[in-house]
Amino acid sequence: MNLQRRHFCLAAATALTGLATDLQAAPPPLMQARDAAAGAIDPTGFLVSEKLDGVRAHWDGRQLRFRGGGLIAAPAWFTAALPAQPLDGELWAGCGGFEQASGTSRRAAPDDAAWRALRYGLFDLPGDPRPFAERAQALAGLASRVQRPFVHAVAQQTLPDAAALARRLDEVLRAGGEGLMLHRAAALWQPGRSADLLKLKPQADAEAVVLGHLPGRGRHEGRMGALRVQLPDGREFRLGTGFTDAERAAPPPVGTRVSFRYQGLTDDGLPRFARYWRVREAD
Repeated sequence: MNLQRRHFCLAAATALTGLATDLQAAPPPLMQARDAAAGAIDPTGFLVSEKLDGVRAHWDGRQLRFRGGGLIAAPAWFTAALPAQPLDGELWAGCGGFEQASGTSRRAAPDDAAWRALRYGLFDLPGDPRPFAERAQALAGLASRVQRPFVHAVAQQTLPDAAALARRLDEVLRAGGEGLMLHRAAALWQPGRSADLLKLKPQADAEAVVLGHLPGRGRHEGRMGALRVQLPDGREFRLGTGFTDAERAAPPPVGTRVSFRYQGLTDDGLPRFARYWRVREAD
């Protein structure tokens, strides 16, 4: 190989490496919510907002990324409206619009018409040193200055007691929403999971990795009867309810991350009454 060709190959390899790095960077540091404890919750000291059932999207001041670090191919007109500072939020297509938001945000080439149906709901300023109550005010002002219909600050409110919180949760669920988020007003921003950020939903949900497909019986003979899945801590169990006939005919492949909902834990610490929910969005 002559010297000129060798230099060309090295430059091409470097460019490809840079492109791969840009497409799949390290996961951004994000705050993560804990499930709210069962029973009455005192919302004193928290700001409460609706939990948007969309796709988590981190804006680093230059690009939109999934929570796992992958690049979101958003249209230029969409990202041009965002400020040169980090933002944390959710790409949302309204109540019940998760599949729409997920499908739109994961296309390699942005579908302009589909993106115009999405909104970017802002709920935090990563790295900002102020308490959350002040960050929330700053987000409201920022969204107002952006003046684009697809960018909004998620509304935050204070609630006086557990009864008011329960009523607000009921309102959100009746409107087709997923639940509520409670963010401690005095909390400083810090990445990771803590009691400063809670999610309140009628059912808990979790994720598992598909290890195998178990054959169905009776009505489901010839189709998948259950998934053998593995929790993040390594324990395995069978997930056999919550599937449509189409999902049983073409189940999630081995290695896929899936989400499921459940009601409490068994004596062995496994999810009780677990029901398949959906394929977990790829990060």
